[in-house]
Amino acid sequence: MSLRIVVCVKYVPDATGDRHFADDLTLDRDDVDGLLSELDEYAVEQALRIAGEHDGDAEVTVLTVGPEDAKDALRKALSMGADKAVHVEDDDLHGTDALGTSLVLAKAVEKTGYDLVICGMASTDGTMGVLPAMLSERLGVPQVTLLSEVSVDGSTVKGRRDGDAATEQLEASLPAVVSVTDQSGEARYPSFKGIMAAKKKPVQSLDLGDLGIEAGDVGLEGAWTAVDSATERPARTAGTIVNDEGKGGDQLAEYLVSQKFI
Repeated sequence: MSLRIVVCVKYVPDATGDRHFADDLTLDRDDVDGLLSELDEYAVEQALRIAGEHDGDAEVTVLTVGPEDAKDALRKALSMGADKAVHVEDDDLHGTDALGTSLVLAKAVEKTGYDLVICGMASTDGTMGVLPAMLSERLGVPQVTLLSEVSVDGSTVKGRRDGDAATEQLEASLPAVVSVTDQSGEARYPSFKGIMAAKKKPVQSLDLGDLGIEAGDVGLEGAWTAVDSATERPARTAGTIVNDEGKGGDQLAEYLVSQKFI
């Protein structure tokens, strides 16, 4: 039976853009461009490498939860070489936190079918890094996280986790959930052929009804975390200019003292 790999990816706001909160204190997605989370590109890369080692006897599905524009993240992963995609989109998902997202992903993964789920180490917007553990708990399968090296040998997934003081060799029986770090290997660039091929690859659309999830279990209503307030980043000031006419050093020292740097 072919190895079924599901890669969970996220459509995130461009970190170089000017981001703002909407009136309900969620991100105003209409006000900023989005893209496939860079850390998730490493997960896609590892999925493709594992599939390549299985001589074509493997299938890579990319899965995302998000608005209509999140399809852009899926297209990027498909152009890298993934076989198909699943997009969960529903207006009631607006404001869903990590716990709710893990529920949606778990239901979608189960519906898709899987042997191995691969995630990035964290998203580049929320940077929580907890979703792989939540997902494995909901699926009831082992988790092997923060791997800088990963492979599949028969019915076992193996990997290396590098820490500050030690390196661990880990393994778990399939099915399992793993997450990979940005040290696992550079993600490939989509080729022109890959970009054109991605346009013909299947993208399945699902909503909460398809997954048997009640609207009250997700979204702002079902979130276990909430943003109470937000303040706009202050405008950048011109700073202090020191004109050196012989006493520039004294002026610089006085400024550093006033700012309590020295």
